[in-house]
Amino acid sequence: MANSTTTAIKVIGAPGPAGRSSPEGSQVLTKKKLQDLVREIDPNEQLDEDVEEMLLQIADDFIESVVTAACQLARHRKSNTLEVKDVQLHLERQWNMWIPGYGSDEIRPFKKACTTEAHKQRMALIRKTTKK
Repeated sequence: MANSTTTAIKVIGAPGPAGRSSPEGSQVLTKKKLQDLVREIDPNEQLDEDVEEMLLQIADDFIESVVTAACQLARHRKSNTLEVKDVQLHLERQWNMWIPGYGSDEIRPFKKACTTEAHKQRMALIRKTTKK
């Protein structure tokens, strides 16, 4: 049987052994930051308390899932260090998201959608009617 290795990574703001957030860390998205984001979109808009709590919980869950998956990728690389490329790979593959400023070295080809026969017929009809 192969030896299993454990990768331990301290996530700032993650719950400690007692289930409480560690004192040196803080949430990535706080209520104040969330309210500031809402004010940027619409200065007159105000979120309900329940909505704020739900959005904060969703953000925390998203971050936790991304970090967990990225840690698994780092472990798969047989590394004890979580790198940007681990997070980047998970976000690209699972969420179709790219981190600005951390573009991968490869050039992504533009995927041209294949045109269906129905689309070709519609375009021919449009061209025909615009020529008149």
